[in-house]
Amino acid sequence: MITNKDIIILGIESSCDDTSAAITKNGAILVNITANQTIHESYGGVVPELASRAHQKNILPVVHEALKQANISKTDISAIAFTRGPGLLGSLLVGTSFAKGLALSLNRPIIEVNHMIGHILAHFIKKPNEEPNQPKFPFLCLTVSGGHTQIVKVKDHLDMEIIGETIDDAAGEAFDKSAKIMGLPYPGGPLIDKYAKLGDPSKYTFTFPSVQGFNYSFSGLKTQFLYFIQREVKANPNFISENLNDICASWQSHLIKFLLSKFKKAALKHGISELAIAGGVSANSELRNELEALGKKQGWNVYVPAFEYCTDNAGMIAMTGHFKYLNEEFSELNIVPTARLPI
Repeated sequence: MITNKDIIILGIESSCDDTSAAITKNGAILVNITANQTIHESYGGVVPELASRAHQKNILPVVHEALKQANISKTDISAIAFTRGPGLLGSLLVGTSFAKGLALSLNRPIIEVNHMIGHILAHFIKKPNEEPNQPKFPFLCLTVSGGHTQIVKVKDHLDMEIIGETIDDAAGEAFDKSAKIMGLPYPGGPLIDKYAKLGDPSKYTFTFPSVQGFNYSFSGLKTQFLYFIQREVKANPNFISENLNDICASWQSHLIKFLLSKFKKAALKHGISELAIAGGVSANSELRNELEALGKKQGWNVYVPAFEYCTDNAGMIAMTGHFKYLNEEFSELNIVPTARLPI
């Protein structure tokens, strides 16, 4: 039953290679639909042109299915939230154009959403009549994905400050590029996590880069891993196949120690005991386990998002749209997407 007082947000996410649509009603998620693109697997990474073409093909069916499953008419929509950036420009153009066109036809407002803020606010996604365990303000959020690695101080739903970030490459890229070096298919991050569970994390050792403050650097780490593999394969051509589990376990453990060492320092420095993770790499089982162990040791509250809200999804966009709707933060129809969009 929909009333005039209900706030119905249609969220659209198209920042990379997943086309997603979600519906929220009064801050509770009704449905979250995502169409994945498998075409990129054969290329070892996302091909921007192919991604944008696939979005054009998928966006209408995905939105239609979301409305159908939520039992919502398009005329019931209060506003349309969409990912403006950061992301692949061609992909963002598809979602932005669709949102603007639909909003114009329905005479509804549009709400631009920062993709990274969406990842953080995924922690506030809840189902109808559910009381989820949500972080309390202020909290620190470690956002880790293929394109970003940031430590964000979250003061309120829409008031955030970056206190640390990567100065070059992202943690997710370090996982995927390392997997590619070992000949694993794309996306390689989840495969490293899978094989690491069977290996010895202390078998091989690596060094940490020296980076000031709470910032990160993964460029040198990737190079270090490349030289390590090249050296070992030169001595033993079967080194990777014979030691895959131990390599993955050691490398993954090293990356996660680096991530959490900075995160811990930031929490101690700022005196914040509410910690959360977000982004695609937050689905990594060891990162989740190690953060929870750190929380227990320090007496901190730790918040880990559900797996379905770790990777790119429209649920987090609709949720962010809900909070911006309450603040009446609407966008003009002449707004354009941008590949780079700081918090």
